[in-house]
Amino acid sequence: MDRRLGDFVEMVKALQADEDALAGEFSKIRAHSGSVKVHEGLTSEAGGTTSNIKKNRYKDILPYDQTRVPITLLADQGASDYINASFIKGATENRSYIATQGPLKQTLGDFWTMVWQYRVKVIIMACREIEMGKKKCEPYWAAYTETATFGPFVVSNVAESQPSEEVVVRTLVAKFQGEVRTISQFQYTAWPDHGIPSAADGILGMMEMVHAAQGGDTSPILVHCSAGCGRTGVICTVDYIHDLLHTKRINDSFSIKDIVMEIRRQRPSAVQTKEQYEFVYHTVAQMFQKALDSDRHNYENLSETCAQVYDDVGTVSRPAPDHCPAHPSKPPAKSKPALKPRTSLPPKEQKMNDTYAVVNKLKNRLPPATAPASTVHHYDNADQGSPRPSGTALYTAVKPKPRFGNSPTAPPKPIYATAAPSNQTRANGSFGRSSVLEPVSYDIGGPANSSTSNHTTRDSIAMKMNLESQPSTDDDYEYVSNPLQGTLNYCTANSLGFNCRVKKPKGPRDPPADWSRAER
Repeated sequence: MDRRLGDFVEMVKALQADEDALAGEFSKIRAHSGSVKVHEGLTSEAGGTTSNIKKNRYKDILPYDQTRVPITLLADQGASDYINASFIKGATENRSYIATQGPLKQTLGDFWTMVWQYRVKVIIMACREIEMGKKKCEPYWAAYTETATFGPFVVSNVAESQPSEEVVVRTLVAKFQGEVRTISQFQYTAWPDHGIPSAADGILGMMEMVHAAQGGDTSPILVHCSAGCGRTGVICTVDYIHDLLHTKRINDSFSIKDIVMEIRRQRPSAVQTKEQYEFVYHTVAQMFQKALDSDRHNYENLSETCAQVYDDVGTVSRPAPDHCPAHPSKPPAKSKPALKPRTSLPPKEQKMNDTYAVVNKLKNRLPPATAPASTVHHYDNADQGSPRPSGTALYTAVKPKPRFGNSPTAPPKPIYATAAPSNQTRANGSFGRSSVLEPVSYDIGGPANSSTSNHTTRDSIAMKMNLESQPSTDDDYEYVSNPLQGTLNYCTANSLGFNCRVKKPKGPRDPPADWSRAER
């Protein structure tokens, strides 16, 4: 079979140089479909009746009466059994498809009746709701985390994800007459209207997810696009060939042309355009190439592992298979020692001092015999001439650094000047006059000619100048005397109060006397 797969891949590569190579083959398919309809007597009477014609999205795409899907679940309630859908047989006995159109507003109830009656587990949607400004499919599901009602069916969208840029996966929960079922919907969004996808990876990847969701269930896979023939036929054809590949039935009689004609006997206009037919060829060629690469990889792995599997067990000895290639130059593999389990904690009998130690990597380490008796460890940023550490020391000693100048015992210099002793009188809270302070020209409170106020102000400022070694450069505040009379002054340096400061008086002041002198 590998030879047949390889020949098909090479044939498709050769067809890329000839754009019209498949055009003639597709023309034969269309001509054959018309003749089969006449010779086999395929009819479309049910879809053309007056009561059912409004249920078709396109008037020229009607299911054959011989393969259409009848819906009889609600027949006792007077409902019609018609829906624009067709059965398509798969490549295996347990595989079949329902090819249908995108439901209309008036056929949403019929759509869910068909899903429920035939116990559909997986739905493949090969279109968007709106394409090129036209409605292609009426949404038959609710928005994420919401619930919608379609006739007697209640459908909830419980999960929605996008595993790739081209595929949206939804998990729908349908309820009908007390029974609950889960349906998986796969929507392929990268298929342009009147065109083909740019690559086949998205389709093949989506079909792998479809097979995983379907599992071994024998219920039909529901496939639809807008009309239920062109893109729907491509997906059914590709999946049909996928099953042939996995059941190893790709032989010399394999023909995509025959498969498409067989599907067209069951659903009219399946694989509707020449471009879609070419896309089937390229998708199948990529599928076959992937299978060849997988088989080659498995064969290489088998050849590499043909030696004894139990090389690390000395008591087991098995002869090599006859089909394994001989390795005369390869030495026999040595038995590997058993791995010892690792523990996250040290053994209980081991001392912690032996387990956790400071390791000093030093160049030209001196032997213990020649090392000095008393050594001191230093940090790496110590001088190069510092003594070497001894070999028996476990921890290094920290070398204290001088903090104040060159002498470690020198007292720190004060940041602020200390207050000088002042003549304090507790009785009236006044301070002694200072001989170093000149009289100030500002008046703080009281009458302008009050000598007591000026005297008190000067005493207060003299005290402040004695407290600080440097005069204050803040000319926006003045120091005043203690406002509390008869109590201990709390503005001193030794008390717990704060410096008593007030804002400079605002407003006009007299100009200096020099300004009033007449110029000469």
